[in-house]
Amino acid sequence: RGMWKKEDQKLVREFTFNSFPGALDFIQEVGLIAEAHRHHPTIINAYNKVRLELTTRDAGDTLTSKDYALADAIDALSH
Repeated sequence: RGMWKKEDQKLVREFTFNSFPGALDFIQEVGLIAEAHRHHPTIINAYNKVRLELTTRDAGDTLTSKDYALADAIDALSH
């Protein structure tokens, strides 16, 4: 499962890109995948770095199969 870490009932992964536009393109791709999964991550962007946090809010902010499925789909992106 890539470089995802568990932190406080969240799956967390950080990505680094060559530029701010590269980070924005990735965020856009993640948004499309999240919509398809009907499961939306917390996205934190600072210039060329993107941090994703996955948790299931409607399950009391715990990890569920939705989080793992979304992490796998994000990992399948070519980045």
